[in-house]
Amino acid sequence: MIWVRSGVYFAAFMTWTVVAGFFCLPALLSQKWSMAVAKMWVRGIMFLARTIAGIDCEVTGKSHLPDGASIVAAQHQSSFETYRLYLELDRPTFVLKRELLSIPIVGWFMKRVGMIGIDRSAGASSMRKMIRDSQAALDAGRQIIVFPEGTRAAPGEVIPYRPGIAALYAHCSEPVVPVALNSGYFWGRSRVLKIPGVIQVQFLPPLAEGMNKQEMLADLRARIDSAAAGMPTGPSH
Repeated sequence: MIWVRSGVYFAAFMTWTVVAGFFCLPALLSQKWSMAVAKMWVRGIMFLARTIAGIDCEVTGKSHLPDGASIVAAQHQSSFETYRLYLELDRPTFVLKRELLSIPIVGWFMKRVGMIGIDRSAGASSMRKMIRDSQAALDAGRQIIVFPEGTRAAPGEVIPYRPGIAALYAHCSEPVVPVALNSGYFWGRSRVLKIPGVIQVQFLPPLAEGMNKQEMLADLRARIDSAAAGMPTGPSH
């Protein structure tokens, strides 16, 4: 039955994405309209996940988010958190692979709402551009979402943090808020199968200022791993 529900969810997700994207194409004329469409699309995804796949979400710790600009450093176990974090933050923008901005319709909207695309093959120049673009977004009061691993990791899989989050911590003056989650047990890194349950997303207290790169990365890892270790690893309802 879980496979059936997962298949129905996938079909509904694709239909909702194509229909919403096609009929809302005029919103690309405005960043404000595009952001409203993106929020609407994500709310639809959350509705389908809850009603079809039996997956709900519990978000805690949002009081740790400062008003206005911040840098959110989140675990990345599945696509679920890309949707949920976009919904939970007021004016979010993701740091992501530049190739994603070329996806028809979805990529157009991602580019229009101000996602920061990076070319990982460009080395230091890409890092400098990411810092400039991120600082501009922070100056506009937005929240930058960064996945420190740079790719999706299964629960328990340890992938070294990429230098991007350390660079933002060092060069941008806004607080860095860690986020722990357990989406990989229910949503999965790439599988169609969805396991019913409650995904937990927890915002943690901001990192202290003034740490060097090694101290900062070690503290970020310790905080996230500690919080994630206390989360359910299977269905909770």
